[in-house]
Amino acid sequence: MIKKVKVLRKITKQRLKNIGLYYLKRFESSVENLRGVLRRRVNDYAYQNKDFNKEEAFNWIEEILSDFERYGYLDDARYSEIKIKNYITAGKSPRYIQGKLREKGIDAYLIEKLLDEQEYDPLESAIKLARKKHIGPFCKDENLRKERRSKDLAVLVRSGFDYDIALKVLESSIDDLAQV
Repeated sequence: MIKKVKVLRKITKQRLKNIGLYYLKRFESSVENLRGVLRRRVNDYAYQNKDFNKEEAFNWIEEILSDFERYGYLDDARYSEIKIKNYITAGKSPRYIQGKLREKGIDAYLIEKLLDEQEYDPLESAIKLARKKHIGPFCKDENLRKERRSKDLAVLVRSGFDYDIALKVLESSIDDLAQV
């Protein structure tokens, strides 16, 4: 079977700007994340068209990103704030949140500042995660709960919660956790 190669449209500064605007219309993004999206498009086109000047296109990307920041389309602080609130609501730990935001190119100092501004209770977040994953006291079968204790502990610790908090959640009953 012959695989068809999709012929990509020519990359111009206006096309990159349109790609960026369309992306931002659908998703909130950090500057670094959008830079990666646009660079991938340039690299894909350059792979098919060997005579294409990638350096010029990368310069266009930087101009576009600075324009988007100036217009307020891109704001790392706003993006981080939204993501942090969503992650806290989902029961994620600060370590998890920091890792995810660093992947998106957010400055570590900004992450710390925004996390400090949030009201965050690690025990409450660990309980949310345990409820969502049906582990610990939220497991329906008591025998299965005892059998899977070490696996459940690993889930909480890998999610970035301290060992003590993970143990507290796993060793508590639903009634005890309801009081938290």
